[in-house]
Amino acid sequence: MMRRASLAVASTFLLALLAAWPARSADTMAPVLASQGTLQALFAPWDDVEGAIADVIDGARRQVLVQAYLLTSKKIASTLITAHRRGVDVRILVDADQLAKVPSSAAAQLAAAGIAVWLETNYQNAHNKVIVVDADLPNATVITGSFNFTWTAQHRNAENILIARSNPVLAARYAKNWERHSVDATPYKKQ
Repeated sequence: MMRRASLAVASTFLLALLAAWPARSADTMAPVLASQGTLQALFAPWDDVEGAIADVIDGARRQVLVQAYLLTSKKIASTLITAHRRGVDVRILVDADQLAKVPSSAAAQLAAAGIAVWLETNYQNAHNKVIVVDADLPNATVITGSFNFTWTAQHRNAENILIARSNPVLAARYAKNWERHSVDATPYKKQ
């Protein structure tokens, strides 16, 4: 009898706990997106991740949105500048603290080339490493992974990226997130 009473109390407690647990409505959960297009996984230091990123940027027709924790790669920076010079809308968000700590950041060079650069200051770490290319076109591409856009990430670290090509729904979701972050970001001013 005592065991049955303990079981009843435990069951009642569990039901009360579950009832008090905050419910998540469907509108607060991220949508599940259907697979579309192609995926390419690359791993540094073995694969030429910088080259693959540069190739995607070289193929941009309208827009390149970048979210970078750190951007020091000369190859990626020069490819972004080349895209900007051929009329592609290039916009970049960088982590403000990393920019202040790392003098080799390409932010000044990119801004001097006329590219819009913003600093993310609202987070302990603006740790996104994302590039969205032509989000509104059928060939929309998203690059994401652990890879910081640096020489060290290519040559000294164990890193990865995933390139999702021809997936405008995914690219639109990433572009919307980029826009959400840009609203609170501060325009870069050369020190």
